[in-house]
Amino acid sequence: MRETPEELDALQRLLDSSLARSTSHLRSIVAERTIDAVELTRVLTGMCTLALSTVTAKGEPRISAVDGHFLHGRWHFGTARDAAKARHLDARPAASAAHMRGEDLGVFTHGTVEVLNPRGGEPAADWPYLLAYLKELYGDDASDWDEEIVYYRLRPHWMTVYAPDIGKLTEG
Repeated sequence: MRETPEELDALQRLLDSSLARSTSHLRSIVAERTIDAVELTRVLTGMCTLALSTVTAKGEPRISAVDGHFLHGRWHFGTARDAAKARHLDARPAASAAHMRGEDLGVFTHGTVEVLNPRGGEPAADWPYLLAYLKELYGDDASDWDEEIVYYRLRPHWMTVYAPDIGKLTEG
């Protein structure tokens, strides 16, 4: 768990307000089958495959998979700089992401992305921290970290979690 107490508080407020703003149908499914911010950060460790949804210039939805990393209460992910999803996000930074583990876990997030390592621009203040994390996970020579891959942080405005049995997620 890498989150500070302040980040955990902010994440819990987001989870609570998102569920409160949801439809009665979604609340009837999730309300008694969710986990809190602390439990969520204990479950979302390492690389988590995300289904990432972007929008084309014509307003058509597109979905693809990315390696997601839940750090400091937010999703981080990367893609090739010339990938279609990178073009979509550069032009339209709204995105949705879902991480699912069978029927045991569903984390659904809507928000806006920010670029962490823009080509030719000033990187995000925490880019060195994230880059060190990625190199430790994938290896220092896994790619040309600044030229080949663009990394994003999804700043959520809505997030909900379906987790009917926390014990299944934390066993072993």
